[in-house]
Amino acid sequence: MPELAIIQKTYDLIKWYVPILNRLPREHKFQLGNRIVETLYKFLESLIEAKYSRQKQAKLESLNVSLSILRYQTRLLFDFALFSTQRYEYVSRLIDDIGNDLGGWLKQLQKRTDETSRQPLPVNS
Repeated sequence: MPELAIIQKTYDLIKWYVPILNRLPREHKFQLGNRIVETLYKFLESLIEAKYSRQKQAKLESLNVSLSILRYQTRLLFDFALFSTQRYEYVSRLIDDIGNDLGGWLKQLQKRTDETSRQPLPVNS
């Protein structure tokens, strides 16, 4: 069964990002680096949980917050001059792409919810 695109993109982001984070200077690796790694792993786990959950919307909305945190953590790496501009732009595009997929998934769920709530109730004769 093919994986959801957002899950595959997150997996690919982790494969690209974690080795870079593991090479950060010691004073940043064990603080910011580890936090980013934890955020990434938790994000992937939560996506997989949402895929199988009956309460997808609530899980996905909390993932929006996690993605925002990841954006700020990544920006800190750049602001601390631990990242080249090229790497920062690349990872930002990856994160934005995941964010677009997440937003699309949420819109799709909202549309389904709206359609379900608009259906007329059956009339008993």
